Order: sequence, then C-alpha cells, then structure tokens
Amino acid sequence: MDSIVEVPWIIAHRGASAYRPEHTLASYFLAVRMRADVIEPDLVPTSDGHLISRHENELSDTTDVADHPEFADRRTTKTIDGKRVTGWFSEDFTLAEIKTLRAVERLPDIRPRSARHDGKYEIPTFEEVLDLRDAVAATTGRDLKVIPEIKHGAYFDSIGLDAERKFAEILDERGLSDEDAPVVVQSFEPDSARELNDRVDIPVVQLIGGHQRHLTTPEGLDEIATYADAIGPTMRWVLPIGDDGLAGEPTSLVADAHDRDLLVTPWTLRSENEFLPAGYRKGDDPTAYGDYRSYYIAVLRTGVDGVFTDSPDHLYKVRRELLREKK
Repeated sequence: MDSIVEVPWIIAHRGASAYRPEHTLASYFLAVRMRADVIEPDLVPTSDGHLISRHENELSDTTDVADHPEFADRRTTKTIDGKRVTGWFSEDFTLAEIKTLRAVERLPDIRPRSARHDGKYEIPTFEEVLDLRDAVAATTGRDLKVIPEIKHGAYFDSIGLDAERKFAEILDERGLSDEDAPVVVQSFEPDSARELNDRVDIPVVQLIGGHQRHLTTPEGLDEIATYADAIGPTMRWVLPIGDDGLAGEPTSLVADAHDRDLLVTPWTLRSENEFLPAGYRKGDDPTAYGDYRSYYIAVLRTGVDGVFTDSPDHLYKVRRELLREKK
C-alpha cells in the first residue's frame, strides 16, 4: 500500500447509500456505475458463522425483520459495546433466515428516493460482495477495491463468533489474503485491527471515532503505525468547522500520518442539507442538496488519500474538477 495515493479514492460508504438502501448489491453496483474506486461493506456474523453486510448487527433499522411474525419472539435487548440496544440481532439468525429478509432505507425521511426501493433487495454475504467485485473487474478491467469493516469484534468474540477469523478464512479460500489483493480491512477497535494484521497481509485501517482523539496524537499514530497502514478518522479531526459553519484550517493530521507512512481516509461526505456543515446548507429543506461542491473541495484540498461518501457521483465530479485544475 503506497504511503500517498496520487488520486484520492472515492470510497462508496455502504455503497451508493444516498440512492439505494445501504449494504445491498444494488447499492454497491450503483456506486460502481458512479465511478467509485472502493466499495465498503460492513460485516457482522450470523448464528451459523456467515458474514453478512449490515452496518450493525441490530437489524430493524435496515431490514423488514419487524414485519416477519415468525421472528417476533427473537426481539430482545442486549448490551453491545456498553450500550443497551433493543431489536433483532444478526447473531440470532441463520443465513437461511437472513435471506428471507429484505433491505429498507435507514433514513426514509431524508432519502425518500432510496426508500422507494424498500423490500426489493436481499441481504448479501461477504462472498457475494466479492463476487460482485470480481464481475466488475472482469467486465470492465477496473481495479475496484473492497474495504470491509469488521463490526463489534470484542462483542462477537465474547459470544463465540470470531468475525476476524472468519474474514481471514474467506480471504484465504479465495486467494485474497496477500498484500496485492484488492481488499483493505478496517476496524474501530485497536485489538481487532491488530488481530486482522496478524491474520492477513492485506492493508489494515485503524478507524478513529469522535471519542478516540488520543489515537490522532503523535504517540497514538506511532502506535497505529506498528500494526496498520492507514487511519480512517472522523472528518473533524482532519477539517474542523468554524463558528461560521464553514471549513476552517486543516489540522496537521494528514501530514502527521503521512510522516509515518499512514494513508488517511476520513468519513463521511453527504450532500443533503441535513448532514452538511451549517455554512454549506441551502434553504430549510433537510432533504435538499446544499453547496456540497464547496465543502467537498475543501476536504480534498487537505491532501487526504481517499474519502468515504454516500454520493459517489458527486465526489467523482468534484474530484474530476480539481484534477483538471492541476493540469
């Protein structure tokens, strides 16, 4: 994995999740059509040990599980990473049962265009995502990458479902575990990222949430560089927003990471007013697009190596514009 990417990656966050229910093959395929360089499936296990693509192991926000009377008795409350969560959980379903569910839009009030596709798509396995990647590469010749995130590693270990081990087994079976494979893996949990680094030779990304600022310090980056190849910080650790709601001066994080041969791939660019910093919003409609172009340009000019986005088409146009300016 090169220390600096010449053209920043467009990383399709859960696919083209502004337009299709997230983590479906339709969402990933649309992201490919929108010229994404990388697609991101989040992975959680089923009770019989399969890895499926869902942002969380709790299923009710992104599937129609609540509409299945045969699963009504599976609703329960659990403590996941210190938080009490009520709903239906992937680890309580076999893959065959998961395949009877259909995906729904997580944010229907903000993304009604995506919600029109509710109920159309199955929940894919990690192998099916890799199949999609292989088909795209074979038919287009594009070097499409996949960047899965292993979710809740410590929690799943505690209930006897080792997601990191299963992930490594799938890569081994498909000949994708060496450093040249078109796969990158990520985790918010340092212990999970370290385990992944021990199990596979593909690049590892240490994700950094809003509560993990200690990982962005020189000491934190020094430690990350011993087991990972990149960091994936929340955007504010790269580009703070000023009191006027506009992008301020970038922090030193990109340069500090590059000094340690770590790539930087922050998250997440979204074009709707609801998600843009206040200074880039247009009008009062939270579902309408704001001045995403200006914000996206500010982010790309920080020198990041890739950016997660729900709207790959928007980021592609902005990146193309900047690349033309540099010629």
